[in-house]
Amino acid sequence: MSMTVLINAGPWLPVPPSGYGGIENVIATLVPELRRRGVRVVLATVGTSTLAVDGQIALYEHGQFEHLLAPYNRVSGIAHAHLQRVVTALRRRTDIDLVHDHVEVVGLSTFAVAGVPTLHTTHWDLGKHREFYASLDAGDRLWINGVSADQLRKAPESLRARSLGHVHLATPLADGADRRPLPVKDRHVVVLGRITPCKGQHVAVRVARRLGWPLILAGPVGAYHDQESLDRALADPALLTNPDVRYWRDAIAPHVDGTRVRWIGTVSGTRLQHLLATARAALFPIVWDEPGGTAVTESLALGCPVVGFRRGCLPELVDHGRTGLLATTDDEDDLADQLAASRQIDPSACVKEAAARFSPAVMAERYLQLYNDVLNRVRSP
Repeated sequence: MSMTVLINAGPWLPVPPSGYGGIENVIATLVPELRRRGVRVVLATVGTSTLAVDGQIALYEHGQFEHLLAPYNRVSGIAHAHLQRVVTALRRRTDIDLVHDHVEVVGLSTFAVAGVPTLHTTHWDLGKHREFYASLDAGDRLWINGVSADQLRKAPESLRARSLGHVHLATPLADGADRRPLPVKDRHVVVLGRITPCKGQHVAVRVARRLGWPLILAGPVGAYHDQESLDRALADPALLTNPDVRYWRDAIAPHVDGTRVRWIGTVSGTRLQHLLATARAALFPIVWDEPGGTAVTESLALGCPVVGFRRGCLPELVDHGRTGLLATTDDEDDLADQLAASRQIDPSACVKEAAARFSPAVMAERYLQLYNDVLNRVRSP
């Protein structure tokens, strides 16, 4: 396919990230499949990105994620400066057929007026920024896609009118997932994701302790990926302005004893794979409508049954009773019952589902359809 696509990953983390980084991991999964299909990819990112591409645009050498939760007046220029560099590069090039944008609000508003064919992927809660979305004038060159049907159902009408549908997120772990041997299960349950209130780690602590099952929390606290960096943050009063750090200190840390509840920070690679593949279940006690669920697809690809509340994207990704179990929303008693019953889920069913639905090739083919859809709409009167 003869096409050149500029993919805007944003200034927050390198691609691929060294552990945590949902959007960046999605892009790192998508780009190789696009290039295998003949698409040339120019990546707008940070200088430390190592993903093989056909061109790179970067203003910042290093990811700016550590600033993401700082007060607005200290960080408001970061994304704007990155987008300014991207638009300047676009003005100088004539070979870009389409922009595939992944930057919340700033990317959408920038490319709405940039005059280039654009597909904007929404990875986040579309209940935020409703005034912005309601007043968006996207012209005839910008279209969006969601990462789940549930996300788009709850989007403002102005966004649904610009939507070309949804694309479920993929994981490289799904490639050949049903051909890998499955290891013996251990006793632990895993919660994978950033330690933040909406992920519900406080709920996981209560549920796991009720059953007496060991709980492992894997993911960063704010910008802090290990105990040493987190201890420094906790010792600095200025860093306690970070809401995730406060959540850790007040709601999670008092329960972490190294045995019944453990926090292991950010994990990736073979360590992450072993952690999930040997877990009894991956627990998703989310207290918001999760739109995408990359960690869900990773868990399934490693034969780890998924247990969570029936909300957000989970009912779309989990086949209740076959690849996981879903509890009534916000009912912790039901969640505990479903977790206790998770031993009946056959891990082989999980990997078969992941291989069929969540492989990078499936996601790439869907995005190629959307790219052509955008270009056809732009060419039409």
